[in-house]
Amino acid sequence: MAGYKDDIVMEITPQVLLKAYACGLFPMAESADDPGLFWLEPERRGVLPLDNFHLPKRLRRTIRNDVFEIRVSTDFQGIIDGCATPQPNRDKTWINREIRRLYGELFDMGYCHTVEAWQDGQLVGGLYGVSLNGAFFGESMFTFKSDASKVCLAHLVARLIVGGYSLLDTQFVTDHLNKFGTQEVSQADYNQRLADALKLETDYYALSPQASGQDVLSVLDA
Repeated sequence: MAGYKDDIVMEITPQVLLKAYACGLFPMAESADDPGLFWLEPERRGVLPLDNFHLPKRLRRTIRNDVFEIRVSTDFQGIIDGCATPQPNRDKTWINREIRRLYGELFDMGYCHTVEAWQDGQLVGGLYGVSLNGAFFGESMFTFKSDASKVCLAHLVARLIVGGYSLLDTQFVTDHLNKFGTQEVSQADYNQRLADALKLETDYYALSPQASGQDVLSVLDA
């Protein structure tokens, strides 16, 4: 199948995983119960342009009103558990034990980050991904409350803009991501964007972890 690479036949390290991202590859598993991983390099890639993020009006109000408390990289385990939980539009997960191990180690090393939506002391939505120079590779998101993951995505985009990033890789284009302006680009186009992004020096925390919804809107509207 186009875009699929060989199965991983040995235990890989976080360092190898980072090198794979820098080459345009990322791993997935067939299912949560499958112990193995395989590499993907799609012929068409999803990219969310940071300079053309589309924010629906209703979501704008939700962000402005700070309906959720947004935290940054405080609960990786909670986020990975949420992403692995079946959703109405996703009854299976590809997040297996090896994915948990690898990204947990990247989190501890400071390369994997989360954006988390909390409400009444409960984690109700969020996302995680890998940061490498000027590229952020979005991995998965979930929501237990309406708009929670969407708000997290908006906070992520603002954070990447302030931090000096140039590439937000969504891997694939979905109907959900289409609403925010995600584009599908060729492998050659993606590789050039990735090469340019990897030359940048960035700061994921240039935007304060305590940034309010209004702070985020000010960045997105600039």
